[in-house]
Amino acid sequence: MSNKTLKMAHIERNEDQPREYFDPAKLQELADSIREYGLLAPILVRRLGPNRYQIIAGERRWRAHQLLDAITIEAKIQGESDDLRAFKMSMTENVTRADMLPLEEARGYDRILTEEEGATEATVAADFGKTVPYIKQRLALLKLTPEVAEQVDAGNIGTQAAVKLAELTDGNQRAVLAKWARGDFAGDNQLVHFAFALRQQQDQEVCMIVEDMTVEEREERARTQTKTRSTLDGIERIRGLLDGLVKMDPADLALALESEVGARLEQMDRVADAVQKARFALRQAKAHSEAREIIVNAEAVSAA
Repeated sequence: MSNKTLKMAHIERNEDQPREYFDPAKLQELADSIREYGLLAPILVRRLGPNRYQIIAGERRWRAHQLLDAITIEAKIQGESDDLRAFKMSMTENVTRADMLPLEEARGYDRILTEEEGATEATVAADFGKTVPYIKQRLALLKLTPEVAEQVDAGNIGTQAAVKLAELTDGNQRAVLAKWARGDFAGDNQLVHFAFALRQQQDQEVCMIVEDMTVEEREERARTQTKTRSTLDGIERIRGLLDGLVKMDPADLALALESEVGARLEQMDRVADAVQKARFALRQAKAHSEAREIIVNAEAVSAA
């Protein structure tokens, strides 16, 4: 592989390269670094014809040179390389970049799986130093509606939440996006819970309503409701007792408990753990309740 100083005008980007977005601020930082220290690593190109080269790796460095109005750039010229091989080399350089968009990465893996003979999610994972679950999650993003995908690429919706949203029907994705746009979710964690709950409900052929229940089923539901509400009311009473402990002077509390302080602290840790788990369960229940509203509204629209 030979090195050569090439004219910038003779070099073109690869239109098939997986990365489309380049952070302007980071490009300017790179350009400033090149101006001060020079190009530390030449770009990699392949020859397309007389005085015509295509970038395989190093488009950021090439773009930084454009910002500097550079006339030439140092390059390594690779021999014959088919399009897919060049694409994979470009992917290899870009998947480690923090500003490569999730959907760009997903489309890149999908192209390799489609065009490379014998490629599997396992071979792609091995080629790029990723795990198979990671590749699966990225590929799942391709099921997002364009509106949701836009918010993911903009960094407004995190990848974990996006993967859960991708499991929903297009209609449910749009419904969740509308709630998200209204600010109904405090963060990605709530969005994940909601999407998970909606996913569990959307495939149910029939959502049972009270009118469809037998007498026995209605009575069992009423008993469950009474018991659950009574339990939560009991927690409120316990909170009042704990408030009394909080108001005690620590020295007086130590005297009152004597040798039991350590055991009582462990007891309190167990209570705190149980409260945390109960809070998580209630958060999921809230998500299921709100998801049910979306399902019911969708059914109403379908029946109209």
